[in-house]
Amino acid sequence: MLTDMETSDIRRRLRQALEQARTATTERRTRADLAATAYSAFLRDVATPVFRMVANVAKAEGQGFTVFTPADGVRLVSERHGEDYVEVWLDTSLDPPKIATRANRSRGRNVTTSEGLLRPEAPISSVTDEDVLDFLLSQIGMLVER
Repeated sequence: MLTDMETSDIRRRLRQALEQARTATTERRTRADLAATAYSAFLRDVATPVFRMVANVAKAEGQGFTVFTPADGVRLVSERHGEDYVEVWLDTSLDPPKIATRANRSRGRNVTTSEGLLRPEAPISSVTDEDVLDFLLSQIGMLVER
């Protein structure tokens, strides 16, 4: 019953809850900052080079792809159908942030998009070029089939 509670007890508990929330927010921001730093290195040193190599090899095989590098990700886009692409980016809505994947395929008016995580159990710094290549190879078929 609320009338049995003391104002001082409510105040103490409220202050404790607010302090816990502040601490949790600070810790989440720290994790997000660390993930952003690791992701930047991953994007520069791992993902973008693999995407470019796959595009170059595919072009030699008669399949045209273009690599785009927006500020927060890398995307491999079909030159034949610009709505067909695969990409990776940092999903900051997760705690801790993770490397997310997206595959988009357009057939007429139908658009199919699938999203996932690239090695969700692993820290960003341990995601390798093999992981990126495996993802791209698992999706490349849907980009070239018509």
